[in-house]
Amino acid sequence: MYDYDLLVVGSANADLVIGVERRPGAGETVLGSDLAVHPGGKGANQAVAAARLGARTALLARVGEDGHGRLLLDSQAESGVDTAGVLVGGAPTGVALITVDPSGDNSIVVSPGANARLTPADVRAAQGLLHTSRVVSAQLEIPLETVVEVVRNLPEDTRFVLNPSPPRALPPEVLAACDPLIVNEHEARVVAGGAGLGGTPEEWARALLALGPRSVVVTLGAAGAVVAEGTGAPVRVPSVKVEAVDTTGAGDAFTAALAWRLGAGESLARAAAYAARVGAAAVTRAGAQVSFPTAREVAAL
Repeated sequence: MYDYDLLVVGSANADLVIGVERRPGAGETVLGSDLAVHPGGKGANQAVAAARLGARTALLARVGEDGHGRLLLDSQAESGVDTAGVLVGGAPTGVALITVDPSGDNSIVVSPGANARLTPADVRAAQGLLHTSRVVSAQLEIPLETVVEVVRNLPEDTRFVLNPSPPRALPPEVLAACDPLIVNEHEARVVAGGAGLGGTPEEWARALLALGPRSVVVTLGAAGAVVAEGTGAPVRVPSVKVEAVDTTGAGDAFTAALAWRLGAGESLARAAAYAARVGAAAVTRAGAQVSFPTAREVAAL
């Protein structure tokens, strides 16, 4: 028996959000809306998204001993996430500076803070969480060496899901553990590196699969996603058409939903189709964690 459907190992940030008519160019100042502060960070986002959908979820992360850290802990607890693995102290809580334009597109600058202090030793100390979780999900807003340690300590039957954001080249042992590797177009190109990518998302998925992951998901925003595994042809998964208000956190909601449904035994294509609906629901409201839907809201789309 597993205590958790999903363990998220990753970042926890305070999102400082300002709406702008357009994003500034180099050396330019633009006026924006009042500042809004939301709990965020790719790891914390994924944990909340999964818990909102009904998954038994735990978070392994680090926050500062400050107001932003308390905000994040409260948000996780209110959503039903087990925060026993959230470590406190060592640096200020991470912060993401986010600008959102009228179309809902965003630009983000992240100050890692305590996220950069989540160490391999912290992973080794959390063996109890790793060994009682059906699926483990990670991102790259924490040190890569910490993600490597997660891979090295995974129980044999635990599935590993990685969204390499912000993207960078990945060591072979991490790539080999990914099931799936989840990337958008920009992340796909960075991870592929010298391997290059073809002209279609299906070709990107095949090129990435050749690097070693057990499966690959390429997200395409409003166009849905492409999934690939084994020797079969990549499969296009459609999205749901909605009016986007704010895309912040939509990728995290997608990843969390996908990881949860895979752990429940669904095929990659079916899990991705469900995750696309979750991501679509998330963009219809402003903010990250506050925008994540419940399972009932997803079913109503």
